[in-house]
Amino acid sequence: MAERPIPRWIGIALLLAISVVFGSNHVAARIAFDHGTNVTTAVAFRSAGTALFVLALLLANRVSLALPAATRGRAVLIGLMLAVQSYCLYSAVAVIPVALALLAFQTFPMVLALVSWAAGGERPSRRVLAAMPVALAGLALALDVYGRTGDVAGRWGEIGAGVLWATGASLAFACVLFFTTRWLPAVDGRLRSFMIMSVVAAVTITGGAAAGDFRLPADSTGWIALALLVALYGTAITSLFVVLPRLGAVNNSVVLNFEPIAVLAIAWMVLDQKVAPLQVLGAFIVVGAIVATGRKH
Repeated sequence: MAERPIPRWIGIALLLAISVVFGSNHVAARIAFDHGTNVTTAVAFRSAGTALFVLALLLANRVSLALPAATRGRAVLIGLMLAVQSYCLYSAVAVIPVALALLAFQTFPMVLALVSWAAGGERPSRRVLAAMPVALAGLALALDVYGRTGDVAGRWGEIGAGVLWATGASLAFACVLFFTTRWLPAVDGRLRSFMIMSVVAAVTITGGAAAGDFRLPADSTGWIALALLVALYGTAITSLFVVLPRLGAVNNSVVLNFEPIAVLAIAWMVLDQKVAPLQVLGAFIVVGAIVATGRKH
């Protein structure tokens, strides 16, 4: 029997909480990086931990793990794309303030609209097309691309690598969503996530071992942060499995764009990553533009 839908206001409150947990995972990752671990290790731990957690959920609910060979092959390709996204996003978090990395990454809904259009899909609506330059202008404010002295080149030298990593993550995640929708729409969401996260774990562990690129935390703080990023991400993604199916037809997923706003506060309190008032305004402009693209006409 289908689970009863939950009231919309409860669903929104839960999704806001989930977005905070997702953001906290990235803050924990930054702490782990500052205490000796590296991106490869963090991605390997997070993906393997999440895959095992979701597998336990599947087994507990007696969900069959059998899939046609063609579907498994497509899931592997999507998993490779997600591995790229995970590595790129954590690389961005490692070198620039967490909130700024997430703001650049959160442009993926707009990238997805352009990818779908380029692949012969529906042309983005006027609302989406209008929101894109607004979001980019807000992102420029949030990133403070002119710096305190108007030195664009100098400011880009500080944040350029991180912004490029986050932009790569945005493009990769847009492709993940695009191909998941086209190739795996009928697969159980939990099974789909287990397969994709298993591929990310396998690729990261194999590649990291071959390159000797694993670096464990140097102290207890690093280990705690590494354990927290696994627990926080696993909790957030599993909570989505529980909450979203019970929200009925109401499209509340756009609420998750609250994540970078939450991270502004969390990173300020935990990491002392302060941003100027104008950057906060830019962050709200970006999130507002993204939310506008997800609203019903």
